[in-house]
Amino acid sequence: MVAKKTTPRTGRRGRKRPSQVHQFLVVLSETDPVVWRRIEVPEDYSFWDLHVAIQDSMGWLDYHLHEFSVVHAPSGSVERIGIPDDEVPHDKLCTPGWEAKLSEYFTFGASPALYLYDFGDDWRHVVMHEGTSPSDASVSYPRCISGARRCPPEDCGGAHGHAELLEVIADPGHPDYGEVLEWIGGDFDPDAFDPLAVVFDDPRKRWRQAFGG
Repeated sequence: MVAKKTTPRTGRRGRKRPSQVHQFLVVLSETDPVVWRRIEVPEDYSFWDLHVAIQDSMGWLDYHLHEFSVVHAPSGSVERIGIPDDEVPHDKLCTPGWEAKLSEYFTFGASPALYLYDFGDDWRHVVMHEGTSPSDASVSYPRCISGARRCPPEDCGGAHGHAELLEVIADPGHPDYGEVLEWIGGDFDPDAFDPLAVVFDDPRKRWRQAFGG
């Protein structure tokens, strides 16, 4: 996380059980085979909350900055939503994610949004709103209902670096095999993903950690 960012001004309280949930398909661009997740989140979620849900369902560690780009119809204008930097004047054009409610942006027929994570590795996710539905009283939200393949390791060099990493670990005879395997902790199964194993963090706790509020 990065210090000296605009601090959320809105208080956070315990949420009631949602009557409706948003469903999103999140696809990590430039991965082959594709890394993707399908998640459901409460109707009152903000973009900050969605950010945390994407991080947790994908398997990212929230080490880096993020930003959403949302296309407004019919004008085609693009709104940036994320963490404004008080020290960068143009960032006043970035809407704080905790102040932007999903329900105000994702309605029927809404264009897919772009979620960018790690401005260095440049991980681009296409976020497609698949609609809303009544919540299930027996279910705890958010939840991951499906997906495929393990998320790339943090700081592996983006899509190109990830592709090279997969090539190396698939070949025990590769000269870099031992070094790369040690760097990723000795074990990495790119096909491993279980939606039932996803654990979602409390987004309120996450922004307290990020901003010290």
